[in-house]
Amino acid sequence: MRFLVTGGAGFIGSHLVESLIEAGNEVVIFDNLSTGKHENVANGAALIVGDITDDTEVKRLFSEKAPFDGCYHLAAVASVTQSMREWALTHETNQSGAVRIFEQCAKRDIAVVYASSAAVYGDCNALPLDESELTVPLSPYGLDKLLCEKQAELGAKAFNLKSAGMRFFNVYGPRQDPNSPYSGVISIFLERFSKKLAVKIFGDGEATRDFI
Repeated sequence: MRFLVTGGAGFIGSHLVESLIEAGNEVVIFDNLSTGKHENVANGAALIVGDITDDTEVKRLFSEKAPFDGCYHLAAVASVTQSMREWALTHETNQSGAVRIFEQCAKRDIAVVYASSAAVYGDCNALPLDESELTVPLSPYGLDKLLCEKQAELGAKAFNLKSAGMRFFNVYGPRQDPNSPYSGVISIFLERFSKKLAVKIFGDGEATRDFI
């Protein structure tokens, strides 16, 4: 099969691309390389450098002669901090960009799996969390991810969009940049452990958090 993976040169996307290729599929990556890297592109994958905020580029991507059998939409501004600092620009990528991908998939009857986020819950104390819990996002990032879910629901009713959203929690693993201010604590700890450096723990050490 032939798959499109937006954000496929990024931390999570690059692992997905590898798995798809290892399973014998053809993969096209669409990434603006703002956080993705050339070195993350798996052997055998085709990289198209472009931005999901550019309507012309997205339409050209889907007008290729060889159609896609499925789409994984992971491209996003994944930083809550950046969404607070650049509200409008983040919204353009995380909300409007997603709708552009949804629209093209719906027109061509291409099923899409997209990245939502645990940020849709906000400060929810009902632990462990359940999909049915109240969603009260506390940041533009969290709200945009929730609106992506709502757009997908509308897309199913109005345009026969086939989709599934994944509410990722804190993901860690190889290729996560420990030098990024947005990296998970695990990647930072592992980087410092490997260099025999001390780690900084805030509070009394009893705090817990979910990781994938």
